[in-house]
Amino acid sequence: MTRRTFAAAAMAGLSAAAAEEWIPLFDGRSLNGWRASENKGTWTVVDGQLASNGPRSHLFYTGPVNGANFRNFELEVEALAKPLCNSGVYFHTRYQESGFPEKGFEIQINNTATGEGNYRERKKTGSLYGVRNIYKQLVDDDQWFRLNVLVRGKNIQVRLNGTLLVDFTEPIPPVTAPGEKGRVLDAGTFAIQGHDAGSHVRVRSVRVRPLPDSTAFTPPQVDDVFRELLILGAHNVPVVDYHVHLKGGLTLEQVLAKGRRDGIQCGIAINCGKGFPVQDDETARSFVESMRGQPVFVAMQAEGREWTQMFSRAAAGLFDYIFTDSMTWTDNHGRRMRLWIPEEVGTIPDAREFMDTLVARTVRILETEPIDIYVNPTFVPDALKKDYDVLWTEARMKKVIDAAVKNSVAIVLNSRYRLPGETFVKMAKSAGCKFTFGTNNAGPGDLGRCEYGLDMVKAAGLRWQDFFVPGVETKAVHRKRGALKG
Repeated sequence: MTRRTFAAAAMAGLSAAAAEEWIPLFDGRSLNGWRASENKGTWTVVDGQLASNGPRSHLFYTGPVNGANFRNFELEVEALAKPLCNSGVYFHTRYQESGFPEKGFEIQINNTATGEGNYRERKKTGSLYGVRNIYKQLVDDDQWFRLNVLVRGKNIQVRLNGTLLVDFTEPIPPVTAPGEKGRVLDAGTFAIQGHDAGSHVRVRSVRVRPLPDSTAFTPPQVDDVFRELLILGAHNVPVVDYHVHLKGGLTLEQVLAKGRRDGIQCGIAINCGKGFPVQDDETARSFVESMRGQPVFVAMQAEGREWTQMFSRAAAGLFDYIFTDSMTWTDNHGRRMRLWIPEEVGTIPDAREFMDTLVARTVRILETEPIDIYVNPTFVPDALKKDYDVLWTEARMKKVIDAAVKNSVAIVLNSRYRLPGETFVKMAKSAGCKFTFGTNNAGPGDLGRCEYGLDMVKAAGLRWQDFFVPGVETKAVHRKRGALKG
């Protein structure tokens, strides 16, 4: 066994003996065993690699291995994507002369492609396309990577460079969006996508390990939330919980396992500011480094109003995004308060004056602080909660919404506090606000499945165009370069 074979076996969790069962599907010299669709000249062999360079064409495996029909298998593909490349690997598909394959599933290859026309592509390399999507870019363009796709019964696992990204078991019956045919696990061949003339992908190795057909998996428990999350992913809505804390004993491994089960990618946030775990650049950098290579976004939760003088632009810019709230501020009498602590808020003699101050502080935060997302939106102290709908007047909501739109700050649909209210969400959507899902959990027990966000998606008719994804727009720390110390 070669060192490369043994390393690949170890990465995939296979024994050395099992690694001998790998069968190459590409000979490194020719297109023998492969058949290109429509624009057949798109596919060539260059320097021992399959190369896509031309209009849309899919390269289907039609060779002798297993009669080009695979049900249970492990597939390994070593690929490289050029800048703005949109490609993918299909399985359980069949040859068709033109168009995108109508049968089977696709594993996405896309690091920096952004879509065509009015469509914005957010699904990154390693996604089980439209089923379990990955929104964090995990490999760079012009970098070789390894995809492993393991299909056993109704279960699909996808690994990128050895990291498990997808662990999806197809429910019985499968979940499909209303009016759509949907895709189901069955059997078929493999295909590599040449998406368009600007999408250049290279593949230097394709090999398969056929597995027995008798493998069985227990189907998942399916409820309305499970169905809704799947349908959102199929409709390009980024299903990401951007406000997750590793608190109360919750571990990263538990978050990742839950995310794979539920189909929710996560953003891990660390509290940064006066009196919190991270109070300087060194500790901020250390946290970001601790998350390196993990399939999660990394977030700075900026606490209090002092944070802009505590962190440099360089350190803050290491995070995928920054968010804050308006729950910590100083009132008109110089008293600093945290709104979730009744003792600090004290008695509120004039609720209208308090709300006007809260709105003014919120607008100032949105206008001056380099944040990408506004979390815990419209939160009020316990003493005012019973009057929430009265105190959050249309005029007050409009001031906050206008500031968020003007400064390109997304609004979290917060599950912990079930905020903001439906009226606010509808007004924000009409004004052009972007949204995200977010939990703000206190531990493992309240890390849900973005249920409140799902409620607001239905209530306000939110679509994929209404959602924010990090990396699509310039980070706030770069838009507001003078807001942090140099």
